[in-house]
Amino acid sequence: MNQDKYIEINISKQSLSLFEGDDVIREYSISTAKNGPGELMDSECTPRGKHIISQKIGAACDVNTVFVSREPTGELYQPELRQQFPDRDWILTRILWLSGCEAGKNKGGNVDSYNRCIYIHGGPDDVAMGVPGSRGCVRMRNDDIVELFELVEPETGVNII
Repeated sequence: MNQDKYIEINISKQSLSLFEGDDVIREYSISTAKNGPGELMDSECTPRGKHIISQKIGAACDVNTVFVSREPTGELYQPELRQQFPDRDWILTRILWLSGCEAGKNKGGNVDSYNRCIYIHGGPDDVAMGVPGSRGCVRMRNDDIVELFELVEPETGVNII
């Protein structure tokens, strides 16, 4: 039996499952795009299809570390920050940056998931999971993204259905 780990993200169920071979070893409630599924640049939709984790970012960062352009800002998220920056897309704690594997679907041109900066990342604890609400990324609870981050490596497969 194949013991390789891979991730399946189910948009309709708002769930992320980590598999080892045929066995689900973790399952998480997530939040994908408020705009639904879609692959086009600037659509703020969650792309479908086969991806890989291209980079893991934030390994040494504290929970609630705020990232902008994949760089820690030096801030730790708190509700007062949201009041200060109400339009900021809160990318917190850890980032798994995805790269599409299917040319013309989620790789290359105006459908490139990597160039669209599609991540699996942490979000504020008061943001609802189990319902669409992100700007295209896959949002997770901070404790969940920390756990998942430790369980996967770059090149891990991610299938978004």
